[in-house]
This record gives sequence, structure tokens and C-alpha cells, in this order.
Amino acid sequence: MSLDGQGSPPKEIEDIPLDEDDDDLMDETIVERLVGLTEMFPEGLRNFCSQAVSLSGKYTVQGYGLTRNLLWVATSAATLLVLPVVFEKERAQHQEQQRQQERQILLGPNAAMGGSSPMMPGMMPPMPPTS
Repeated sequence: MSLDGQGSPPKEIEDIPLDEDDDDLMDETIVERLVGLTEMFPEGLRNFCSQAVSLSGKYTVQGYGLTRNLLWVATSAATLLVLPVVFEKERAQHQEQQRQQERQILLGPNAAMGGSSPMMPGMMPPMPPTS
């Protein structure tokens, strides 16, 4: 057992006598204590705080509902207005890719570049025919 600062052993928790008032405090519930604390403040302040809490809860619920509705409208509008454009763009890219593939198959690998010159980038132009 360790000694406290004065050289005497510490008292066990069980050895400390409890006041009779402590027993009365333990019987109170938290709600009873809060009701007792409300009596410290004037009636006007209590009403103001009560209304402020009620209104903040009401506006939070309304704000949530409004945000949810606005998000639904924005998502629906984006789906109806943007997705057709995206699909059309994808279809056009796919068709262009198919045309390039067909050109490459028919005319050879240099024709897929789409340029008028059949040369690869970085290569010298072909020599003109000598007659």
C-alpha cells in the first residue's frame, strides 16, 4: 500500500462516510435536476429558448425537405438534358472510329490518319517521281 504525501496510508473509498444529503441527491433523476435548473431563469428567457429550439428543429426539417426536392429536380433535369448529348457524342465518336478502321483496312495503315498525304508523322515526304 502506498503512502500519501503526509506519510499516512490513503483511506479506502468504503471508509469515507457518506452524508445523508448525498443519498437524497442520488435519488433525483436528470430530468428532475433540469426542471429544477429551469427555475433559476426568468419565464421570458425560458420561453425564448424553447421557441428558438422549436423553430430551429422546424427549419432544419423544412431545409432537409427542400434540399431533397431540389436535388431530385436537378438530378432529373441533368439526366434528361445531358445524357442524350453524351450518348450522341459517344455514337458519333464510335462511327468515326469505324470509318477510320474501314479506311485502314481498305487503304492500308497510313490511310487511317485521314490526311491527304500518305506519310507517317515525323517522316520525310516521299520523293517525287523522276522522269
